[in-house]
Amino acid sequence: MDFQLIHFRDADKIIEQKAMVSDVAMTMEYVFTALQGSLYRKELLRLALDEMGWRESGCLNVIAGRRYQYKGFKHGVAIDGHFSAYEYILEGLMRLQIGYDKGNIEAGILMLTAKRSEKSPYGDIVNMVKEDVDSLYPTISMPVSICLFDLGEPYLPD
Repeated sequence: MDFQLIHFRDADKIIEQKAMVSDVAMTMEYVFTALQGSLYRKELLRLALDEMGWRESGCLNVIAGRRYQYKGFKHGVAIDGHFSAYEYILEGLMRLQIGYDKGNIEAGILMLTAKRSEKSPYGDIVNMVKEDVDSLYPTISMPVSICLFDLGEPYLPD
């Protein structure tokens, strides 16, 4: 699996209504290509989203007047994410939910790592994501798509 996009609460329908299906797919493919095996993912992610037009709007702030920002924003859809730990799911969903509750976004995309510890007692990562998002309702009630990435280990040149 390179990456997998899982939709919740009709996020896919919102993306389709905004004619962003191919844009989202191409963006996730580009993010995967740019970050696979890389060591400095934060800056590369910012560059990839900038090149795909997700950082142009100026509506990146989660809370007005604060430095908390989404990774990207386009046509009412915000992107956030973290590739170091799956546990970022809680913070990422909360940040997106704030924007949704304030009426700043209509849907969100959360990018996460699909990598888990070998000691993890959970089965399939997709089932785990579905259980986690379902168990967070009604606190997290927004339409959201979660993109799981398998970026591999960083490549360190000699």
